[in-house]
Amino acid sequence: MQPEALRPVVVKSPADSRWEYCARLLADLQFATILRFLRPRLADIRGQLLDVGAGESPWCYWLGEHVLYTGLDVESAESFGMSRRPNVVYFDGGRFPFEDCQFDAILCIEVLEHLPRPLEVLREIFRVARPGAQLLLTVPWSARCHHRPNDFHRFTAEGLTALLDSAGFEVVSIAERGSDVSAIANKLLVLNVRLLKNVSPKSIVLSWPLALACLPVTALFLAAHHLATAFGYRGGRDDPLGYAVVAKRPDPEAVGVMNASR
Repeated sequence: MQPEALRPVVVKSPADSRWEYCARLLADLQFATILRFLRPRLADIRGQLLDVGAGESPWCYWLGEHVLYTGLDVESAESFGMSRRPNVVYFDGGRFPFEDCQFDAILCIEVLEHLPRPLEVLREIFRVARPGAQLLLTVPWSARCHHRPNDFHRFTAEGLTALLDSAGFEVVSIAERGSDVSAIANKLLVLNVRLLKNVSPKSIVLSWPLALACLPVTALFLAAHHLATAFGYRGGRDDPLGYAVVAKRPDPEAVGVMNASR
């Protein structure tokens, strides 16, 4: 299999490198839109939190002291460029090493696309979630194939709804991350990086002039994305960067109380 031309850069928190974080907010639109979705919701989390596919636990930075954080990742996480973290539990796949109904909230950020059987994992998330627990989940839509050969899916909003429903979750909301303008800006950024990384004598004659020609257009679309975000302009929503989902495990007792009060 052909190796990846551009390997994904590991997501880290501002505590690791403030300059890298700021640069990433500007240029990594997938990261920027994920963080825009997560930040206000992370601040509201209480109790025990499970981060499925934790990587280097970048989201801990925005959690309060009232949260007991546990990450979960596969034993082979280092092959994806992740360093091992003391607050992450590593396992060999299959059944999660946790009790039923253990967690008050669960994160699953850019993970489902890397799972050959995502429904099985969602059912495990459902099992370890307490009734009423919230699931915050994101997936890419307009994204290059990455972490090959472990990139299996791209999900539509309808596909996510069906998948979560099959796992037992109630979908509260599904929102697009970015727009078609964001997707174009992201593709142009990746194109420029790929062209500028090409330093072979046979290719540099074409790749570098093409990159220089693309740079003004890339800057224009990047600025358009950030302006649209600042002014709340949604743009074309049929080809976003990805989707952000809020779901929850239904609480039968809460439903019973509501029905009894009617």
